[in-house]
Amino acid sequence: MLELVSLTKKFGSFTAVDNLSLNVDAGTIFGFLGPNGAGKTTTIKMIATLLKPTSGSVRIDGVDAHVSPEEAKRYLSYVPDQPFLYEKLSGKEFLLFVANVYRLSVEETKKGIGECSADFELTPWLDKRIEDYSQGMRQRLILAAAMMHSPRLVVIDEPMVGLDPKGAETFKTRIRTAARNGTAVFLTTHQLSLAWEVCTRVGIIRSGKLVYDGAMSEISADGVGELEKKYLELTS
Repeated sequence: MLELVSLTKKFGSFTAVDNLSLNVDAGTIFGFLGPNGAGKTTTIKMIATLLKPTSGSVRIDGVDAHVSPEEAKRYLSYVPDQPFLYEKLSGKEFLLFVANVYRLSVEETKKGIGECSADFELTPWLDKRIEDYSQGMRQRLILAAAMMHSPRLVVIDEPMVGLDPKGAETFKTRIRTAARNGTAVFLTTHQLSLAWEVCTRVGIIRSGKLVYDGAMSEISADGVGELEKKYLELTS
């Protein structure tokens, strides 16, 4: 579903991402871990076509994302760490806007808004302006919008920002369900407990280089402690 081939991004003489290659299959929840400044967000922005690679390629469901970006983005949902929302719109108006961007039919739009609003407990807030939403409610709205068109690939940068414990559990449940239905999930997080709970596979990046890529079960079958130990070994 997602294939990164020798992906490199340089800013002048600084190499932010260095010859990164990996594959994420349909149904996989891939945790992309690393310290601040390791290259995680730069990688995600290249996947989402917001940054052009210096070299290498990004393929989404077989489509080169930087040769045919509009086609690739039909299969993609991207949730940045600091998402932008149109504050004067209501929650429903924002979801209708997103549905229009993805060219959903009237029936698909109605179904998507109904299901995702219920999943993220947004229904009572749909007619209120986004400017009245708390940070956690805004994050729920962004996540609902990302899932509304049943994407084949979901890319999320720090998904738990602002979510309360119930919202966090809702996110975990929804993302597991999406994976069971064949969606590939690529997420970054500094919360190793989240990675251990939901990810089936993890990659660890340090100074732009991928230093580990393997199944979560290869690191830790019993608890987050072994994941933390491996992470610290590879990033310290």
